[in-house]
Amino acid sequence: MNKKATFNVLSYLLAFILIMPACTYLTKKEVKKAPIIPVEDFFKNPEKTSYRISPDGKYFSYRAPYENRLNIYIQEIGVDTALRITSETERDIPGYFWANNNRILYLKDTGGDENYMLYGVDIDGSNFKALTEFEGVRTRIIDDLEDIPEYIIVGMNKRNKQVFDPYRLNVETGELIMLAENPGNIQGWMTDHEGKLRVATTSDGVNTSILYREKEEDEFKTVLTTNFKESVNPMFFTFDNEMVYASSNLGRDKSAIVVFDIANGEEKEMIYENPDYDVNWLSYSRKRKVILAAHYTSWKQELHAIDEQAKEILTDLENKLPGLEIAISSMTKDENMIMVRTYSDRTLGDYYVYNVEEKDLKHLHEVSPWLKAENMSTQHPIKYQSRDGLTIHGYLTIPVGYTMETAKNMPIVANPHGGPWHRDSWGFNPEVQMLANRGYVVFQMNFRGSTGYGRAFWEASFKQWGRKMQDDITDGVNWLIEEGIADAKRIAIYGGSYGGYATLAGLTFTPDIYACGVDYVGVSNMFTFYKTFPPYWENFRKMLYEMAGDPVEDSVLLWEISPVFHVDQIKVPLFVAQGANDPRVNKDESDQMVEALNERGIEVEYMVKDNEGHGFRNEENRFEFYGAMEKFLAKHIGDSVATE
Repeated sequence: MNKKATFNVLSYLLAFILIMPACTYLTKKEVKKAPIIPVEDFFKNPEKTSYRISPDGKYFSYRAPYENRLNIYIQEIGVDTALRITSETERDIPGYFWANNNRILYLKDTGGDENYMLYGVDIDGSNFKALTEFEGVRTRIIDDLEDIPEYIIVGMNKRNKQVFDPYRLNVETGELIMLAENPGNIQGWMTDHEGKLRVATTSDGVNTSILYREKEEDEFKTVLTTNFKESVNPMFFTFDNEMVYASSNLGRDKSAIVVFDIANGEEKEMIYENPDYDVNWLSYSRKRKVILAAHYTSWKQELHAIDEQAKEILTDLENKLPGLEIAISSMTKDENMIMVRTYSDRTLGDYYVYNVEEKDLKHLHEVSPWLKAENMSTQHPIKYQSRDGLTIHGYLTIPVGYTMETAKNMPIVANPHGGPWHRDSWGFNPEVQMLANRGYVVFQMNFRGSTGYGRAFWEASFKQWGRKMQDDITDGVNWLIEEGIADAKRIAIYGGSYGGYATLAGLTFTPDIYACGVDYVGVSNMFTFYKTFPPYWENFRKMLYEMAGDPVEDSVLLWEISPVFHVDQIKVPLFVAQGANDPRVNKDESDQMVEALNERGIEVEYMVKDNEGHGFRNEENRFEFYGAMEKFLAKHIGDSVATE
């Protein structure tokens, strides 16, 4: 199931901003609450996570804490002891993979600046090497080249900070060979099954094009150009390397999986479409050269199985792991040994190794054994109507001891997601669980613009920051009040990135709804936000102007929706948290908001971490932030349950 590079031009924008027991009826006085769990238990690093199996099936790897940072460990299958092969102490290793049977590659940045560098180390801890350690340069993985053990293909903005050139990288020596020079508009590259670079996508900010060449020595030619609102996103080549499988919304509202004639720019065959949701990925067997399943998100992750053998494997796993969601994290090259991850809305789950031929499942480890599912809250899918008639989907997480029927007059935390062209989905969320453990109903909503619901729903968000997008949040809060779930005097709003913007907008433009707010790395001023884009966002500037507002043509709009210009409307306390090295939402966004509030005498708490970026990754910073947020919410909407 090797995933080749996916070319969704919007993915770069999306990045900005990784069985409840039956309840009997209880009166409020009889509610049996879960024990108060320490904040640190929700946000400390997992005991072991990110398990991967080696291509030959002799070893597995995982991340586990070393000096409070997640590092990589190697363990031979059948042996009880593991060897730590990395010693990072500044930041967690966010991700890694097996380059071949003997070598691990991993990425890390500096203080949250997102300029990821690639490092390699052998599985015995030797031969450590910095492979792309260039100051101010960001590394992306284009192709891990499974069949060529010595090499991978990476993209780097080493030559020009605004664009990424593709390089073939020797994972042992660090030797780099540029495969093509980005002329300035190419946003993504894709290889065929032999590792040949044959597809590219371009953007001028509004129009996107797919480029193709039959051989690497040929020149790229444009085969299709569309406005960014329409997209054909190649995922990987057909097994004869002639056409590609793609997710496409050409001529339709919902993206579907198609076979795309890449040489002639035409759809040839429909593989799978869903009437209600975008279908965004296709998995396949590299060994058997067959399509396995189409993947999409409804209220939870879904798949449409295509291959009979894959159906048999999934059915067997579901029978062995009843009531849990199942994900495949890796597999051996012969596809006989599979690393399986389970999860749900109430648990971070466990890892298992599954032998396909023997149908044998062996348990490896529980991710965070101190978090017991029986003490966690259920995440209920919900939907409601916006004031202009759209159906808004979302989730309501109810504290343990209550049900959707018995939760009445409760304190609420409205929690809009980031992106904003992203979405919330079902699964374990430590923020949500911590808040529910403190007695709050957590309200997550996929406001207009949230992805996965089709083109029309997405386009309904254009130039609606602080307007209809915010109305969708407000309408959901009012729905909770009308249903009797919410105590109208105890409603808070909390979010990060765009969710931080929505928090500021909520306190500014609907000042009578919320009792307080928590803004985590949120935008406050659209004009200054536009001026501090990372250089590699530059080609998407025109697109963002069309989606959110042009600073010249829509200057009045942007002034009206920028909370910093309307702080005089804020009536309630605010808590702001910011990473000093944030490359997406510059620290100035928080600074100017806090300064404006201080000038007006509005209560505002401000937390800045000098070693963080767009969100807090270091464990001790998470502890401090969520501990402070716990006390802030308890003071303003809680029942004095904050722990000291």
